[in-house]
Amino acid sequence: MSNMRDRQEGFERKFALDEETRFKAIARRNKLLGLWAAEKLGKSDEEAEAYAKDVVRADFEEAGDEDVFRKVYGDLQLGGAKETETDVRKAMEELLLVAAEQVRS
Repeated sequence: MSNMRDRQEGFERKFALDEETRFKAIARRNKLLGLWAAEKLGKSDEEAEAYAKDVVRADFEEAGDEDVFRKVYGDLQLGGAKETETDVRKAMEELLLVAAEQVRS
């Protein structure tokens, strides 16, 4: 019986760790996406860091990635950047892979 309880607790710890890692990777991706978009908008280094923080905060508006997408894509459009919806979504996918690797190491 105790062996089963130990096993269950092990699964729960792994699940918690996986969720924490996932959260960190998404937050890191959002920061990288903000820096990417800031470059497209011609922001200075200081402005880019502030913008990246705004993108990270945008993720707390609703579940999923659409809030982040809308912020970045909308800002790019307002700023006159040439990036398309597809460009932004592709950057989000690619940067999630980069962020996950960074979080793991």
